[in-house]
Amino acid sequence: MATVFFHGVATETSGQLPELNSVAPDFQLTNHHMLEVSLAAFSGRKKLLAILPSIDTPICVAVARKFEHKAEFLHSHNTQTLIVSADLPFAQCRFATNEDLTTLTWLSSFRSTFLQDYGIMITDGILRGLPATALVLIDENNRVIYTQLVADLCSEPDYETLFACLSSVDSC
Repeated sequence: MATVFFHGVATETSGQLPELNSVAPDFQLTNHHMLEVSLAAFSGRKKLLAILPSIDTPICVAVARKFEHKAEFLHSHNTQTLIVSADLPFAQCRFATNEDLTTLTWLSSFRSTFLQDYGIMITDGILRGLPATALVLIDENNRVIYTQLVADLCSEPDYETLFACLSSVDSC
């Protein structure tokens, strides 16, 4: 388990993020067509999983906008950005359309074991059942090369460390 904070109150997660250099757990997440998508759908590319509790929070909106803004940089490093949240695919699609977020892939965890498999499900408190905010970078061979669990759910991730890692994958 890991501890994260929400408005100063400690809460626990269901486990730990996958270990660096380990093979990323496969997943079955739901896309906006209500189809299940696995890691194999992004074969040959790096995968940046931006895991967020819900698109209905200011922090999650900021994270999505940041990755949309950095789309050219991410694509130049052969990286597909996957926004994973507990929101239903309909809500994700509506949000992406309203915000003009066109380069991100939106995936819902609503009918999968993803949160448990990645160790990021909040297990207590008022946000129980939602994911903690985290980043997981997976290389073309599905090896985990970077992870970041955001300590405070009211804070954005450390983007600069992630982007530095992508710029020099060997030094992640």
